[in-house]
Amino acid sequence: MIGTRLGAYRVVALLGAGGMGEVYRARDERLARDVAIKVLPGLLADDPERLARFEREARALAALSHPNILAIFDFGKEAGISYAVTELLEGETLRQQLTRERPPWRKTVEIAAAIADGLAPFFAGRLAANQSKVVWYQ
Repeated sequence: MIGTRLGAYRVVALLGAGGMGEVYRARDERLARDVAIKVLPGLLADDPERLARFEREARALAALSHPNILAIFDFGKEAGISYAVTELLEGETLRQQLTRERPPWRKTVEIAAAIADGLAPFFAGRLAANQSKVVWYQ
């Protein structure tokens, strides 16, 4: 996949993989910026139900604009590969931070408030989603 072009995006490196796909660092050649691309694996892309879920997730994220929710830039299919393009967030995950050290109680409350604030649109009745990506900015 490294070196592959998906639309205007050139795949640069694998960032991670999970049950619903692989995430790559890519270069947006049009806007000269780095992005993240989530690719639906071939087996799942052939399953109409999984493909529909992938598309719903992309549309759900696109419907929201919040600093604590991952921004989606694009969605497409090229050469049989379904993909979603999002902002690239670099740094340590919340899980990594919590594994490394236990934050003081005030910091814990700040983190919990940021997560709740990011999830609020999902629970406000405007949107239902099975999966969300909440981002904590330091």
